[in-house]
Amino acid sequence: MAVKHSRFDRFLLTIIGIFLTLAVLIVVVPLVYIVVASFMDPTVLLSKGLSFNLSDWSLEGYKKILSNPAMVRGFGNAVFYSAAFAFVTVTVSVCAGYALSENRLAGRHVFMTLFIITMFFGGGLIPTYLLVRELGMLNTVWAVIIPGAVNVWNIILSRTFFKGIPKELKEAANVDGASDKRIFFGIVLPLSKPIIFVLALYAFVGQWNAFFDAMIYLEDPKLHPLQLVLRSILIQNQAAPGMINDQLAMAELKRLSEMIKYSAIVISSLPLLVMYPFFQKYFEKGVMVGSLK
Repeated sequence: MAVKHSRFDRFLLTIIGIFLTLAVLIVVVPLVYIVVASFMDPTVLLSKGLSFNLSDWSLEGYKKILSNPAMVRGFGNAVFYSAAFAFVTVTVSVCAGYALSENRLAGRHVFMTLFIITMFFGGGLIPTYLLVRELGMLNTVWAVIIPGAVNVWNIILSRTFFKGIPKELKEAANVDGASDKRIFFGIVLPLSKPIIFVLALYAFVGQWNAFFDAMIYLEDPKLHPLQLVLRSILIQNQAAPGMINDQLAMAELKRLSEMIKYSAIVISSLPLLVMYPFFQKYFEKGVMVGSLK
């Protein structure tokens, strides 16, 4: 049955359509520009701008980056750090959220208050560094994974999700003689895939894009993640104009910087672009967690 829209409804739908089109263009145009620029010859890009002529394209930027052993090692480190961090933070968030969602937990309001306080007040960079050093985690993978593993916002989302699970399911399992562990692993977790995948995606993306903690805590270049390696490569291929008197050397340095920059952006973003389609169905279910209660 066709729905008849009033003149105002048609006007409103047109405005919404225009707004959504602009929003899509704002996202897609920079993405297309970066991808195409990553395949272009830097000389052509700097002189003529973006070109869709295949004769102006080159894989030199990708070859330059992928031929660097530090890039391959940094990519592996980034995958490991992101996956390990996602596993740890999701485990902590789910376990803490489930415990705080149970009315049987004595002092749950006190625990929740203490958690929330940490969202507004922190020790700061220097005390955190001293703590990591005293725990013996400097220059180890744990310095990147452990300090940020407890995410209060994720705990709140998990608690809200678990409160939405019908308590009749757990009561029926109790009547059948199921233990708390059996209820958690056999009933609650299978129903919690949306929130688990959403939290895992948030944690993975956040850790994948992070480089500051690694820059502070990791001295060994072999432990550096991809983002820190890319940062080092880009800094090494940049210089102030006054530092180089030879114009040809300056032009080559600028060409090299442009060649690496766009290729590095594409390489560092590729895993996330591949992940999102597989997580989308869970993201759509879990993103609304906490919006209604």
